[in-house]
Amino acid sequence: MNEAISAGMPETQHAPQLEDCVKEYRPSRTECLRNHSINIDFLSMGCIVRVGCMSIPFQFVNDAMDAINAYVQNPYEERKRWEKLIEEKNN
Repeated sequence: MNEAISAGMPETQHAPQLEDCVKEYRPSRTECLRNHSINIDFLSMGCIVRVGCMSIPFQFVNDAMDAINAYVQNPYEERKRWEKLIEEKNN
C-alpha cells in the first residue's frame, strides 16, 4: 500500500515539516509604532532622533525627517536596518 501512495508523489516533493510552518513573529505596523515613542531634539545644527532606546544623530533636519517618514511607513524593516547599521558601527 505504501508503494501505491509513494508512486503518485514525485520523489522531490515531501510532506510539510514543522520547520516549514514556523515563522518569525512580526508585529504589525501599528503595533510597532505604538510600542516605540519617537522624540526629536533639535540642536544648533541638526538633531537627534530617539526611537525607543535608540538615539540617532543627524547633521541635517531634512535627513532626519526622511528617516522618520521611512520609519513611519515601514517601522519593522527600518528598525532592523538601523539596528544593523548601529551594530556595524560598534564593531
